[in-house]
Amino acid sequence: MAVNIHEKYIKRCLQLAENGLGSTYPNPMVGSVIVYKNQIIGEGWHQKAGEPHAEVNAVNSVKNRDLLKKSTIYVSLEPCSHFGKTPPCSDLIIAKGIKKVVVATVDPFAEVAGRGIKKLMEAGCDVTLGVLEQEAQHLNKRFFTFHNKKRPYIILKWAQSEDGFIAPLQRKDRAPVWISNRYSKQLVHKWRAEEQAILVGTKTAIEDNPKLNTRLYAGNNPVRVVIDRSGKIPAASAIFDGSIKTIIITENNQKITSKNLEYRHADFSQNLPEQIGSILFQENLQSVIIEGGLQTLQSFIDAKLWDEARVFSGNVQLKMGVSAPEFQGKLISEEKIEDNLLKTYLND
Repeated sequence: MAVNIHEKYIKRCLQLAENGLGSTYPNPMVGSVIVYKNQIIGEGWHQKAGEPHAEVNAVNSVKNRDLLKKSTIYVSLEPCSHFGKTPPCSDLIIAKGIKKVVVATVDPFAEVAGRGIKKLMEAGCDVTLGVLEQEAQHLNKRFFTFHNKKRPYIILKWAQSEDGFIAPLQRKDRAPVWISNRYSKQLVHKWRAEEQAILVGTKTAIEDNPKLNTRLYAGNNPVRVVIDRSGKIPAASAIFDGSIKTIIITENNQKITSKNLEYRHADFSQNLPEQIGSILFQENLQSVIIEGGLQTLQSFIDAKLWDEARVFSGNVQLKMGVSAPEFQGKLISEEKIEDNLLKTYLND
């Protein structure tokens, strides 16, 4: 079968897999299609952690199961080979007599990491590996970063005025000064639903009193992570409302004092971003959005510890204020959102 035919069906796998963004953690997003005589006869994706994997859903969607032995199964990630919350998908493929398997990329998770492919080959399956491998790894960039680099995928996000400021020097009350428009704000809440954690520094927590939830979008709330070296954030702040799991990064040796509130110790004289990455890895959090403020954002930039930056530019002029972070990255996209411009960069 020609390589471009393989690519066609792996692309469909990737499309299906993306439907699971935000709901499969700690599992990766995976899509699968089953093809008989160049026709898709079954497809599925992993919809939620603990529920059937993509291959299971694809097999279950096939009306005539007799065709499975004559079909090819395509999967965007190596079929698992271990018992977790669900049985191994490689065992299912073997049991159903599917002899041709096309896989986009190897699973970096130590419990799999080539074992699924080995099991399939030892059972006599014809396995093709590496079709659209880079695209498949990019789709699961959070999962691959977490397992390969032992830290979450780190997304920087801020909004800046036309003249390059992220906030005024002074404000009247504990409320954010909005530079982005309402459509951009809703998009940010969508992003929050797609990632596992959201982080802000002490000054942002004090001055903006943010809730850091997904109130403008239907989805899971990320874990709130707040830097508070010496306990300066007022007890009445929204982050202490107990509604969402919240981790406080502090120098104090404090213990859990209320519902959904945990303290994690860090040495603020050392590389704090690196320590935070390790803490979030230990918490099994595969991704984090860093929303500010300047000192926090700049510290991750200076530590070269970021993967993606999403920068909104508004049509307001602040004249003077807190300057936007200084960084260098590879611009990969620009998008107009009414009177805002969203630019996305990769740490190249």
